Amino acid sequence: MTSTTEQFADVSATTLLRFATAGSVDDGKSTLVGRLLHDSKSVLTDQMEAVEAVSQARGQEAPDLALLTDGLRAEREQGITIDVAYRYFATARRRFILADTPGHVQYTRNMVTGASTADLAVVLVDARNGVIEQTRRHAAVAALLRVPHVVLAVNKMDLVGYQESVFAAIAEEFTAYASDLGVPEITAIPISALAGDNVVDASANMDWYGGPTVLEHLETVPVSHDLTACPARFPVQYVIRPQSAEHPDYRGYAGQIASGVLRVGEAVTVLPSGRTSTIVGIDALGESVDIAWAPQSVTLRLADDIDISRGDLIAPSASAPATTQDVEATVCHVADQPLAVGARVLIKHTTRTVKAIVKEIPSRLTLDDLSQHPNPGQLVANDIGRVVVRTAEPLALDAYADSRRTGSFLLIDPADGTTLAAGMAGESFASKDRAGDEAGAADEDGWDF
Repeated sequence: MTSTTEQFADVSATTLLRFATAGSVDDGKSTLVGRLLHDSKSVLTDQMEAVEAVSQARGQEAPDLALLTDGLRAEREQGITIDVAYRYFATARRRFILADTPGHVQYTRNMVTGASTADLAVVLVDARNGVIEQTRRHAAVAALLRVPHVVLAVNKMDLVGYQESVFAAIAEEFTAYASDLGVPEITAIPISALAGDNVVDASANMDWYGGPTVLEHLETVPVSHDLTACPARFPVQYVIRPQSAEHPDYRGYAGQIASGVLRVGEAVTVLPSGRTSTIVGIDALGESVDIAWAPQSVTLRLADDIDISRGDLIAPSASAPATTQDVEATVCHVADQPLAVGARVLIKHTTRTVKAIVKEIPSRLTLDDLSQHPNPGQLVANDIGRVVVRTAEPLALDAYADSRRTGSFLLIDPADGTTLAAGMAGESFASKDRAGDEAGAADEDGWDF
C-alpha cells in the first residue's frame, strides 16, 4: 500500500478539506471511516496487519475496519468511539483532515470540538432506525457551528435489502429537519460501510442511485478558505520589545491574523481601549512586508506608543467591531457540572480572558421539535441553549454568523479551569427576541459588572 507520507508529497498543491463524522452508537461510523481509509489506500501496511491480527484473535473472518479509528483500549473493548480521533489522508484530488467524533449522547461535547473547524460534516443514520434524537442533535450542532456542508450517509442499506423507498423516506425527513435549522447544503448518500457500497466505489446493488460516492463528494465539494474576504482582525498574543543594542526602540505586537488583510499605512483601532494609530511596519518570517493576510502569523509595528497587551484586538478603523459587556449567545454545554444563572465564569475570546457572570438563560433548545423551553434556570451536559453573559471588561466580538474565529468563545470555570461551554455570539436558529434587559444586582462576592 502507498504510505500516507508519499500521498501527501504527491498532492502538496491540492486543496484541503476538514470534515467531521458523527452518528449514533452502532450506526457504523467507525466502520465507514475505516472503509474510507482502506479503500482509498490511505492505510499503512503495519496498521492493516495490526487490525487483521486483532480481528483474527476475535474470531472474525474479515478485518474489522472500525479498529483503524477506535484507537483507545476502552473504545476497542466496548466497540464504541469515546474521544475525537483525527486522521490525515489524501487522494490525487484533495488532502483531508478527518475528525471522527463519538456517537453516544454523553460525548456530544466531543462532536462540538471536532466540528468547530470543519468545512463539512458527515452524519450517519442506520437505515433500520431512521432519524433519531441523536441524529437531530448532530444536525443541530452542525447548524450552530455553521458547518457549510452536511452529508447524510444512510448506512446499512444491505440490511434493508437496498430499498430505495427506505433511503428516500430517511433523506426526506432529515433534509426537512436540517433545512429548518438553516443548514445551507445537504447531500444524502445511501451506503453500506461494511460491504463498501458507495463509500469509495459505486454500488452495483443500488443502480437506482445516480449520485456521487462519499469519497467523490468529499473530493469535489467546493471549499472556501478565503478568510481575506472578512474584515481584518488581529488578536495580540505577545508584545515584543527586546530593548537590545541592536533594537533599542523596537516595539512589535505579535499574533495570528484571524481574518482579513492588513497593510502598511492603514489606520487601525486598538480594542477595547479605542485608541487609534497607523501600521508603520509588518514583520513576517524575519522580513518586512507591506501586506499580510489571514491566517499568517506576523508582528505589527504602530506609529504611536499605545498601551497594548495580550488580549487586545487590532482592527482597521473603518471596519472595527463594536465592543460590549453584554454577550448574547448560543452555547453548547460541555461540562458535567451544570451552568446556572448567577454563575461566575471566565470568558475566553481569541487571546483575551475576562471575568463574567451568567445573568440569564432565556431558553434551552428541545431537539425533538426545535421548540424553546423558556427560562430553564440551568444547562446540563450536552444541552444547547441561549445565555446572556455580563463581562467585567468590554469584548470585541463579531457575530458568529460573520466570523467563526472571532465570533466564538469559551466559558471556563475560574476555580479549576474546566471548560464549561462553547459559545457562538449573536443570533442563531434557536434565537428569539428577548423582552429586554434588566439590571442585575451586585454579586455577593463583588463580581458586579
